[in-house]
Amino acid sequence: MKLFRNNLLFRQLIILSPLVYLVHHFEEHIFFNFRDWRLTYFLDNNPYTSEEMLIRLAVFMLALIFFHQIKQNRASALFVLYFVMTTQVVNAIFHVFFSFYYADFSPGAITGVLLYLPVNYLIYRAAMNEGYIKSNTEIAILFILGSITFALFEAFGPAVTLISIFLYPIAYFLLKTKEA
Repeated sequence: MKLFRNNLLFRQLIILSPLVYLVHHFEEHIFFNFRDWRLTYFLDNNPYTSEEMLIRLAVFMLALIFFHQIKQNRASALFVLYFVMTTQVVNAIFHVFFSFYYADFSPGAITGVLLYLPVNYLIYRAAMNEGYIKSNTEIAILFILGSITFALFEAFGPAVTLISIFLYPIAYFLLKTKEA
C-alpha cells in the first residue's frame, strides 16, 4: 500500500489522536451525558470533572506525542501507542461492550467505533510499517497492558494515571537500554 511507504506517516497520524479524543469527549459530554450513564453502572471513584480529565489526558497525550517527535525512537513510539491503546482502543471496546452488556447505549460508542478504531488502525499499521512495532504479538501485549491499565483506572480512579506517569521514565529507560 503506497500510503504506508512514507516513514513520516506515523508521526503525522499520531497528531490525530488528540483531535479524535476531543471529538469523543464532545459526544460523551455535550451530546450525551456519559457521567450519568457511568454512575448508573460503575463506582463513583473519579472526583475530577469531565473537563478536568479531558485537559489532563489531552496534555499528557500531547506531551507524549511531542516527546516522540523529538526522540523518534521505538521506545517513545511505544509510549504513544500504549497511551492511545489505553485511552482510545480499549475505551472504544469498553463503550461498545457495555452498551450491549447493559442494553443501554454508552455515550462515546459512536465516536469509539467511527473514529477511535479506524484512526488507531491506521496509526498501528504505520507504526508496524515503520518498525516501531515488530509483530502482532507486540500489539497484543500493548492491548493487554492497555486493558489492565484501563480496568485499574475504572476500579481505582485517577491515582492510576498518576502512578503510570511516574512509571513512564523508568520504562523508557528500560526500553532504551534493551534497544542498545
